[in-house]
Amino acid sequence: MKNTTQQRNWISRMRGAGAGAVLALAAMLALAVIATQTAQAQTFTTLHSFNGTEGGGPTTAGLIQATDGSLYGATAGGGANSDGTVFKITPTGTLTTLHSFDGTDGASPWGRLVQATNGNFYGTTTGGGANGDGTVFKITLSGTLTTLHSFDGTDGEAPYAGLVQATNGDFYGTAEDGGANGDGTVFKITPTGTLTTLHSFNFTDGLDPQGALIQATDGNLYGTTREGGANTCLIGSTNYGCGTVFKITPTGTLTTLHSFDSTDGANPFGGMVQGTDGNLYGTTSAGGVDNDGTVFKITLGGTLTTLHSFVGTDGATPYAVLVQATDGNFYGTTKNGGSTSCPGDCGTIFQITPGGALTTLHSFDGTDGEYPFGGLVQNTNGTFYGTTNGGGANSDGTVFSLSVGLGPFVETQTTSGKVGAAVKILGTNLTGATSVTFNGTSATFTVVSKSEITTTVPTGATTGTVEVTTPRGTLKSNTKFRVTP
Repeated sequence: MKNTTQQRNWISRMRGAGAGAVLALAAMLALAVIATQTAQAQTFTTLHSFNGTEGGGPTTAGLIQATDGSLYGATAGGGANSDGTVFKITPTGTLTTLHSFDGTDGASPWGRLVQATNGNFYGTTTGGGANGDGTVFKITLSGTLTTLHSFDGTDGEAPYAGLVQATNGDFYGTAEDGGANGDGTVFKITPTGTLTTLHSFNFTDGLDPQGALIQATDGNLYGTTREGGANTCLIGSTNYGCGTVFKITPTGTLTTLHSFDSTDGANPFGGMVQGTDGNLYGTTSAGGVDNDGTVFKITLGGTLTTLHSFVGTDGATPYAVLVQATDGNFYGTTKNGGSTSCPGDCGTIFQITPGGALTTLHSFDGTDGEYPFGGLVQNTNGTFYGTTNGGGANSDGTVFSLSVGLGPFVETQTTSGKVGAAVKILGTNLTGATSVTFNGTSATFTVVSKSEITTTVPTGATTGTVEVTTPRGTLKSNTKFRVTP
């Protein structure tokens, strides 16, 4: 993973008569109709094939939906200088390259962008910068990039993961290498670029963190390390730690919640997502019953449950973070496995219930993309969007969409705040909105565009769903907005 080339190049017949038989047949026909409607509702579309000059090889970055309604992402390679790009793509597939890295300002961005409350994007690169050890950058919606910090090894090296903006306004992230022990770090950085190393891993508490952090409802940050921990796993011909799940306070106190032991998974690359039930959900790239990776659930206190072990035909090597959709189910990708005959198999898109029932929704075949490292994002139009590292018309990766029949909704930025706090609401077709409520309490608001509303948390609001009434109907938020004291 530390080799730049590898970084960039990485799926009964019924009998009898009578009323009972007629009713049974009617029930079967009804189920068949439902199944047919479900199948018809699922639509996969390749929106764009990268060609190298505009970017190539998008990895774990994935996509995010911004306030202007477009999707934004990064590629680890390609662009004007072959050092990767930041791009914008509309939900219908029109792509614009916003920035090509040149090494001096960073190289090979792997992590997902985050749009901050100030409207700008923030991200990381795994290499380049003043010391060649990676950077933290800010980029505007129009593409003006500013390097905020260049890592020098002592404060971290090779940040693979994206950032998370915490409720205090600062950003938190991880670096795979460097720090006091050379095993990676957790850091905090202000919007203006002041970086503080909060924790240096020491193998026993984790090694090589590559997934993004998440701030849970308890205010703490949670993440994973790819290696290290109490248990060892054989990787190739060498024993490494199987990886960990950890909790860290915003001030830097770290607690190891779980050390994987291969039977329950190993080597988690992606971060985690907090479900509506309060638990954290994630994936491991290896381990489980067939060593093809797992999906797991873990409580904030550290009790882990393996929900699913991949076996190749239903996917293998899941790298990316999951997303919980508006139907309550989780959706994700596997880098390998699936039902096609690509070398190593091309990867899959899957759905999994909170209870662990998994359905393979799509198996890539190379022509429509291969090796989806990155996770999915559910756009406020209800459709999922994602990227593949390779395949497509030019073998440089793709951007795709997948509709499973879920309807439109609204999303709040941020997802929590005090009474009076400013909140942005993202959606589609918001023009003409007549009402915004926080768990039933009306709020004053301004329609900025068809994709954005600005508002403030109203007096008397309580934790619950945000609803926006438009001429086309009422849209509900995908998660509850948490009103803080």
